[in-house]
Amino acid sequence: MSEGTASLPWSVIRRDDNGNRYRVGRYATEAEAQKIADSFGNLGPKQLYTVERLGQNGDGGRG
Repeated sequence: MSEGTASLPWSVIRRDDNGNRYRVGRYATEAEAQKIADSFGNLGPKQLYTVERLGQNGDGGRG
């Protein structure tokens, strides 16, 4: 695991209505990431914002 992944293991992911996924930020804590996802979620119905923990190889996923 890289140092960046270790210090910022939580990502906010935006998924649009076509199913495309984009990482919009990385955060140190789940609470911080969730706060950002919640604030983005209030912007409109076309996108869904979720929080994911980065995996050991830096990809999304809970592990």
